[in-house]
Amino acid sequence: MVSDNISYNSVGMPLKEQIEKIRTEMHTAGADAFLVTSNANMFYAVGQVVMGYLYIPLEGAPILFVRRPLGLEIATPLHYVRKPEQITEIMAEHGIPLPQQIMLEGDLLTHSEWMRLEAIFPKAKTMNGTPALQRARCIKTEAEIELLRISGKRHAAAYRRIPELYKSGMTDLQLSIEIEREMRLAGCLGFFRIFGQSMEIFMGSVLAGSNACEASPYDFALGGQGMHPSIPVGANNSVLRAGMSVQVDMGGNFTGYMTDMTRTYSVGKLSEKAYRAHQTALEIQERIVEMLRPGVVCEDIYNRSLEMAKRSGLDCCFMGMRQQARFVGHGVGIEINEAPVIGARSRTELAPGMALAVEPKFVIEGVGATGIENTFVITANGNEKLTALDEEIIDISL
Repeated sequence: MVSDNISYNSVGMPLKEQIEKIRTEMHTAGADAFLVTSNANMFYAVGQVVMGYLYIPLEGAPILFVRRPLGLEIATPLHYVRKPEQITEIMAEHGIPLPQQIMLEGDLLTHSEWMRLEAIFPKAKTMNGTPALQRARCIKTEAEIELLRISGKRHAAAYRRIPELYKSGMTDLQLSIEIEREMRLAGCLGFFRIFGQSMEIFMGSVLAGSNACEASPYDFALGGQGMHPSIPVGANNSVLRAGMSVQVDMGGNFTGYMTDMTRTYSVGKLSEKAYRAHQTALEIQERIVEMLRPGVVCEDIYNRSLEMAKRSGLDCCFMGMRQQARFVGHGVGIEINEAPVIGARSRTELAPGMALAVEPKFVIEGVGATGIENTFVITANGNEKLTALDEEIIDISL
C-alpha cells in the first residue's frame, strides 16, 4: 500500500540492508573496508547527503567522518574533520585497525582525490569499488521500492494534468516550463541525478516536431537541439503547430528515488505513420513486459524489440533517426542511469528488486517522436508497473 503522507525529511530508510549489501560485495572482492564520499552513494548508505566520508569496515560499525553540515544526529559513530588525513588519526586514537585492502569510488573521484585518499592508507591495497556499489544498488530493498512507488504515483498524477497546461501558440519551452512547475507543485525535488559526466539535463525534456530528429552528444534515448550549445538537449523554443507530436520525458524525483516516464501528445492529428509507430511501440512494450522476469538476459529483450521494429518496417527510426540509441531500457533509482541496461551486449540477467525504465520510441520525419516509457520493478514471478497512466497519444489541442 503506497502512502502519500511521506515527507522529504522522513525519506531516510533503515540502512542496515544497504550496508550489508555493500559488505557482501566487499567480501567477494577481498576488500576489508570501503570509503564512500560521493553524494549519491552517501545518500544510499546514510539516508542523506553529507559532505565527508563514510568508512565501512567489513566487520563492526560504519564510521562517518563529516565536513559539513554541523549538528548531525545519525545513529553511527560520527567525527567531524577538516581534511581526510584526520581519518586515520581518529582511527588510531580509537584503536581501530587500518585496512589491508580498501575500496574507493574510482569512477567518481578525480585523479588527485584518488591519490590523496590512497596516501592516507599507505599500507593498504586500493581497489575501484564503483562497480561493487553499482551491483549493490542494482537490487533495491523493499524500502527503496516503496520510495519508487511513491515517486511513480506522484509522477503519473502530475502528467495527468499536461493537457490542461497547453495553450494555443505556445512554444515547446513554454510548455516544458509549465510541466516543470506542475511537477514541482506535486512535490518533485527538481533535481535529475545522473551517474558520470556523459549527460546533463534540467528535469527532463519536451521534444516537439522536427526537434526530436536532432542528435545530441548525450547518451539519452532521444536528443533535441536544446536552447544553447552549452546544454544541447531538449526543447529548442519551437512553436507548437498542428501536425506535431510532443513527447514529454521528465524524471520523477519525488523521494530521492526517481521513476522515468514518457508520454506522447499531439497538436491536432498526426500522420498515419506516426500512429502506426506509436502502436508498434506499445506492442514492443507489451512484449518486453512479458520478458521482464527473473533470469531473462537484458540483451535478449533488446534484440526482441529490434526484431519487432524491423518487422514493422520502422527500424530506421527506432530509438532515434539520425542517431539511434542501442538500448531500449535502463535501471533507475537514486540516479536515472543505474544498472542494468536493456541494450546490445548487455548479458546481465534480470533479478527480483531491479528497477527498470522501458522506453521503446520512434522518430517520424516531419512529425516528431512517438512511443512510451514506464518504470517497472522485477518481482519473484514477473514485474510491477510503477507509472500507471493512459498510454495512447492524446491531442492536447482539443
